Amino acid sequence: MRLLTVGENEAGQRLLRLLEKYMDKAPKSFFYKMLRKKNITLNGKKAQGNEYLSLGDEIRLFLADETIDGFSSVAGKGISGSRSAADGDGLRGEALRGGKSSPRKKSTQRLTEKLPENLRPEIIYEDKNVILFYKPAGLLSQKACPADISLVEYLTEYLLESGQLTEESLRSFRPGICSRLDRNTSGLVAAGKSLKGLQELNELFRTRSLHKFYRTIAAGTIAKNTRAEGWLFKNERTNQVQVLKEEREGTLPICTEYYPLQTFRLFGKPFTYLEINLLTGRSHQIRAHLAALGHPLIGDAKYGKPEINRLFSREFGLKYQLLHAYRLEFPELSGALAEVSGKVFTAPLPGIFDAILREKASGR
Repeated sequence: MRLLTVGENEAGQRLLRLLEKYMDKAPKSFFYKMLRKKNITLNGKKAQGNEYLSLGDEIRLFLADETIDGFSSVAGKGISGSRSAADGDGLRGEALRGGKSSPRKKSTQRLTEKLPENLRPEIIYEDKNVILFYKPAGLLSQKACPADISLVEYLTEYLLESGQLTEESLRSFRPGICSRLDRNTSGLVAAGKSLKGLQELNELFRTRSLHKFYRTIAAGTIAKNTRAEGWLFKNERTNQVQVLKEEREGTLPICTEYYPLQTFRLFGKPFTYLEINLLTGRSHQIRAHLAALGHPLIGDAKYGKPEINRLFSREFGLKYQLLHAYRLEFPELSGALAEVSGKVFTAPLPGIFDAILREKASGR
């Protein structure tokens, strides 16, 4: 028998949903059968599965450890082997509480130590529900294949190493990022450390209540603040998008505001240092929208101008689009996000911005 005690990251969801996370390989029919036979109980009573869980609720699994672990992707990691007289001869599972625990011992090389130093993220802000990272260009936000190391793996390992999560708690809750940046876009990424934090952050992004500002350098002269609208079509096969002036089948509406901070000439060509307010967050929106308006980002291999990209590659070693998620502005908030209510966070600009703007000042 295994006892699961509901913690903050499990409270508020239905019993069946928690069971599906805890034994993620089991079919739904298995849970209904176990609930019907009282092999799974809630607070010592028969349950249907649709009950909403509260902090401190006790779920008992009258199942063999082999059965539980066989249905779980994390197969027994972090399970306590202590016996409890009240539980008969069964093994008592570690509670699902989200509180502090002892940092796990390192038995192998940490995943993040495999990252080159220039790809390691930095923590900009952290509280018990939210964490904001600086993601360097070149680091994936989420893994594309099993062998990848992404910001999600870094987040999970950091929380495990610092004792804020246990391997056992990962059965029922996984922290996650709420704003995914392209691999070669740097800057701020928001993540939820708790279930409530993750849910409320996702809602902020869904309702566009969180204001996101980017910095870039684009080709050409942009003389005034501009609000641009259009329709975006994504080719899933090529992972490339097209911005159209009119709605067509399969397109999504987009809206981008951009504000020139500096206009300058470099190597005989005009450029603009811009701040961008991303009002809709579509795939490749900033890159494709500015390119469609005649102002592609420097370094952008997909949507940029090859001759300009070659120039900045040769002179500055720029191998990717120069786009940086610079600032997040939070509205007035309560609940799990109360500590970031009304706050503004920025991520330092990569050094290549300063290098280019200094070169501009030299008058080349």
